[in-house]
Amino acid sequence: MFRFENPQYLYFIAVLVVLVAVRYYTSYRRRIKIRRYGDPALVRELFEDVSRVRPELKFWLAMMALLSFIIALARPQYGTRVEKRERQGIECIIALDVSNSMLAEDVKPSRLEKAKMLVSNMVDEMTDDKVGLIVFAGQAFTQLPITSDYVSAKMFLETISPGMMSVQGTDIATAIDLATKSFTQQKDVSRAVFVITDGEDNEGGAEEAAKAAAEMGIHVYMLGVGNPSGAPIPVPGTTDYIVDEEGQTVMSRLNEEMCQQIAQKGNGAYIYVDNSSSAQHKLSQQLDKLSKSVLESQSFSAYDEQFQGFIVLGLLLLFLDMCIIARRNSPTNFIRKFIKLITG
Repeated sequence: MFRFENPQYLYFIAVLVVLVAVRYYTSYRRRIKIRRYGDPALVRELFEDVSRVRPELKFWLAMMALLSFIIALARPQYGTRVEKRERQGIECIIALDVSNSMLAEDVKPSRLEKAKMLVSNMVDEMTDDKVGLIVFAGQAFTQLPITSDYVSAKMFLETISPGMMSVQGTDIATAIDLATKSFTQQKDVSRAVFVITDGEDNEGGAEEAAKAAAEMGIHVYMLGVGNPSGAPIPVPGTTDYIVDEEGQTVMSRLNEEMCQQIAQKGNGAYIYVDNSSSAQHKLSQQLDKLSKSVLESQSFSAYDEQFQGFIVLGLLLLFLDMCIIARRNSPTNFIRKFIKLITG
């Protein structure tokens, strides 16, 4: 397949067309003036050193050189290759709690922002793994299907906020169920679900969902964010806190016991996330414990660049243009005059 990476530069060809038009217009005007001056054949006899062919040749060499440089700027490319290679890694789905309680600031800068930094660092450590992203509150949906595109994973991660959920609450069971259905169909691959939440489960059924996932060979890890003693929940865009129907400030508390029970049922582990970096270290240890399976991945190579040949061609044409003298040189004139003298 042939293409131009920067086709916008091809518009400069229009400049060459204008230069050619100007060149032939001036040549036309010059011929008219010569006819007014006298007989064209006689004028040529008076200007024996003037060559009609060489200036024309030099002009077209310069135009072809500029055309070659323009094509080089447009970066012509040809062909791609699709390669398959085996990679060692795991498949993991990250289920991130985005309920309003994750806005609590007992973990700095907030529970949600701390969780996002944790996931971002986790993705940075990945090399041959596949990762997917699920967000949940009172419901759950897939934010990013499982992929090895870590740039996209971090980009989608940055857009996450509680405002994207129309139903509030914390339905961990639904998030785990969706995660178990989000893996690839490849067999013999280590799979894990990492649920990051403050553990305020309003729906129930999370332990059963984790147990069902474990029976399918999927490990469920729970990362609890927050303080068990509780913290108020800020109202976004204000300095106020969320209050209940009686006007009392709502306190959100990390439910560590529930998180530990879910992780136990899911054949995983519980990690407490606070203001230190200990959670990141423990998470890395758990990732290393998971067996590395062979993942098949398709990688598309970049197009092969072809602009180098056009640059070389343009330089060669310019070199030829510099080597050609516009006027007839002395040896040529001497030979031409000698031949004319002999032939009479």
